[in-house]
Amino acid sequence: MTERNLSKAGVNTRLAHSGNDPRDFFGFVNPPVVHASTVLYPDAQTIASRGQRYTYGTRCTPTTDALASAIDELEGSAGTIIVPSGLAAVTIPLLAFLSSGDHVLITDSVYFPTRHFANTMLLRLGIEVEFYDPLIGAGIERLMKPNTRVVFTESPGSNTFEVQDIPAIAKTAKARGAVVMMDNTWATPLYFRPLDHGVDISIHAATKYPAGHSDLVLGTVSANEAHWPRLQETFFTMGCCSGPDDVYQVLRGLRTMGLRLERHQKSALEVARWLEAQPGVARVLHPALESHPGHAIWNRDFSGSSGVFSVVLAGGGVRHGHAFLDALQIFGLGYSWGGYESLAVPVNITDRTIATGPYEGPVLRLQIGLEDVEDLKADLQRGLKAAAEA
Repeated sequence: MTERNLSKAGVNTRLAHSGNDPRDFFGFVNPPVVHASTVLYPDAQTIASRGQRYTYGTRCTPTTDALASAIDELEGSAGTIIVPSGLAAVTIPLLAFLSSGDHVLITDSVYFPTRHFANTMLLRLGIEVEFYDPLIGAGIERLMKPNTRVVFTESPGSNTFEVQDIPAIAKTAKARGAVVMMDNTWATPLYFRPLDHGVDISIHAATKYPAGHSDLVLGTVSANEAHWPRLQETFFTMGCCSGPDDVYQVLRGLRTMGLRLERHQKSALEVARWLEAQPGVARVLHPALESHPGHAIWNRDFSGSSGVFSVVLAGGGVRHGHAFLDALQIFGLGYSWGGYESLAVPVNITDRTIATGPYEGPVLRLQIGLEDVEDLKADLQRGLKAAAEA
């Protein structure tokens, strides 16, 4: 520990100490917030050769280095880029590894803005986009083409929480020369480390659990050694850098993320198990529940679960789902998750072509925050009563 080697330390110890050595900054325990554009060079030869660590504010600063180093520690990655949003964390690696004429496979349960980017920008660039069944596993072999360059995964799937067999998909895709990417925002690297399971590029909306307070947007992309140079070069080329204050806030959020996730996990599981027994609920879509179809794979690969899951009402339509949501007093109606407050939103999967259900009634996504569980149960009971009476 005296040499700052935290690789064998527990996760909360690593979260508390990774990304910054106070001895580098006069003993201050937090790194400086560097607002930078111009960086001065000591002489002409250094500026000609770019022979110093910091060259311009768009590339990196001590602030971004601190967060990237902390994420690398958690991910086991060769390098991490820090970008302005979770969506940018999706789009930049796709642009880095895809060219006109290439074929990309994307899970059908993907985050909707990812789908929209693929169906607009990627198609416009001459890239062939194909969506696949999230439960395909090693069967993805039959969809691979000679020009398949990227296989994009997200597990559990957005809103409906299908659990993908990531090791099987990664092994099959990489055997055919494709780059495997994963949006791992739900689990964070605390509960699933994609690179340990064969993934090449790990993507996170740091807006969620790393930031933790619903007041900023940020994304991180981490790569293994083979793919880090190309990811970094694309990042430099696009100039898609993040503001230092947001970067610092995420680094600060990391310090407590382990403790917050423990609370999110415990509360969400308690609420999910309670909902399973409530009249008016057809099923609960939470991978850590034994009733979930993907529970066995989740139990094999993941070390924990976060605070986001969905509930399917037992019949009804839009009116019933809206009645449920409008009756809530503690749950806010708003997108995103990972903050301290509980949220609820209706789920719309009409954009999908494969992972379409069926579902017995309206699907509602819940983010379980840090409030007292009994208060959340009472609030959800109000929602169920309103849906039944709608």
